[in-house]
Amino acid sequence: MLRDTALEEYLSRLHEVIHNLEDSYAELYEEEFLSNDRLNVRVRIRMGDGQLLELNEAVVIEKHEICHLGYRYHLQDRNNNLVFRYDNTPHFPDLGSFPNHKHLPNGVVDAEKPDILNVIKEASVFQNGRH
Repeated sequence: MLRDTALEEYLSRLHEVIHNLEDSYAELYEEEFLSNDRLNVRVRIRMGDGQLLELNEAVVIEKHEICHLGYRYHLQDRNNNLVFRYDNTPHFPDLGSFPNHKHLPNGVVDAEKPDILNVIKEASVFQNGRH
């Protein structure tokens, strides 16, 4: 199947960032191409301090640009406690960024959809308590 160039470039950047993480590894990496312009990605990154970052996206190309149909970026500590989670599940209609939002240990806040690469960087700041 001939895949869209924008998807290939997107995945290439994702691979590079994951590969260059210090003291972390991908315990799961799945790409599911549903067509040449639609993709589901699922990644589980284990941080050296035991934290787990799960990244899930449904991506499609529209007008030569990447569009996210759905996403969930979840970071939990070594004891399985929530650190943060970004998602666009439409269950907080009163938020200004609806359906996008961010879960924190003390509640849910407005948040636009972050770039997946920035989420990986944000999670790495929390590694070893460096936040």
